[in-house]
Amino acid sequence: MKQPTIRLSLATAVSAAAILMAGAGGAQAAEFKWPRLLVIGTPGTNSGSFASTNGWAPILQKEVGTTIRVVPEDNEPMRYRRLTERKDIAITSVSAAEMRFQIQGIGGYAATAPAAQRLIWHHNDTPWGYVVSGDSKLRTMDDLKKGGYRIAQGVFSPPMSFTVTRALPGYLGMTEEEAQKKFTFVPASSYAENCRSVVEGKADIAYCASTSSITSEIEGAPGSIRWIPMPATETENWARYLEHRPMLVPASMAIGVSTARGVPASVSNFVYAVTPETDAEFVYNVAKWMHKSYASYKDTHPLAARMSLELWREYLNRTPLPVHEGTVRYLREIGAWTDKDDAWNKAAIEKMDRWVSARKAAMEEARKSGVKIDFKDEAFIRIHDKHTKGIEGFKTRL
Repeated sequence: MKQPTIRLSLATAVSAAAILMAGAGGAQAAEFKWPRLLVIGTPGTNSGSFASTNGWAPILQKEVGTTIRVVPEDNEPMRYRRLTERKDIAITSVSAAEMRFQIQGIGGYAATAPAAQRLIWHHNDTPWGYVVSGDSKLRTMDDLKKGGYRIAQGVFSPPMSFTVTRALPGYLGMTEEEAQKKFTFVPASSYAENCRSVVEGKADIAYCASTSSITSEIEGAPGSIRWIPMPATETENWARYLEHRPMLVPASMAIGVSTARGVPASVSNFVYAVTPETDAEFVYNVAKWMHKSYASYKDTHPLAARMSLELWREYLNRTPLPVHEGTVRYLREIGAWTDKDDAWNKAAIEKMDRWVSARKAAMEEARKSGVKIDFKDEAFIRIHDKHTKGIEGFKTRL
């Protein structure tokens, strides 16, 4: 008899967990039976998301008795597929910027099966900036305008790729075409490779988070590293930058490696997300645990301290992404959700549904027309753009 694969066994366990959760619909929180297995997907092992999730997950496992697996998946489109298609992870840690690309089918996501998502809690507000080696001649963004520099391009993540090929040129007052002529973009197949490139001599500048373990590693390299400032006062530059990365917020880097502290750059929020079909009772209890047990896990990692109710509530004031009904129910119970929140959340759900429906229609037309569903296929992109034309994109509610 053929033995089941590990992937099949995991998927079966997660499906069984979903059935268990569905059966607990009317249970009180104290009677809720947690699934036997809870799989959480994060970016790779060198990311702050992976490290911080591994900080709180063992505490949840000990307190509620479920077995938790934190699975590092550095390929962003694959982690998205594992949540929405393969369903062998139940919760994902994802940046709000990445989710925008996933829902709107931007870049490589144009050819992925569209699926809605819902937020369950705030993960962290990660500072992101541009890093160079300690002995680099680059001191300001204006220095880049001279051209001739090598820029690391994280091809494993569409938002990271777009950041350097489109947003950065916009900040500099260049077109994408001008940037292609002035710079050499060096492909990086992983986040670690992307950031290491500046101390390994493969690239002159890279887009990195100040809180990740790989950033700490390169800070300790011979000569160390420096960060190029992007002052919030440069409003015209930022306006052009945010046209391509509308989920970012200009801010000084307050956490992470010492070389980054106080340098003006940007903040990108990471969230924990699930699919809309995820059982509301399960999500309610996850949200409740995140809030009630904060004191138990906040010191396990600097990013875990960013998971407080206060920071979650602050993020709710500006996120354009919809929140799961289970979390809404818990927040309303503790007085942290209002009728005003219901209004914007309803609008966010409707917007996400419009994007998903339009993209499904585009894929259906492509199949019937014999057009290859490929983000590099111009005929498919024309169909995609035709169906999504006029739908407002997601952007931070400032």
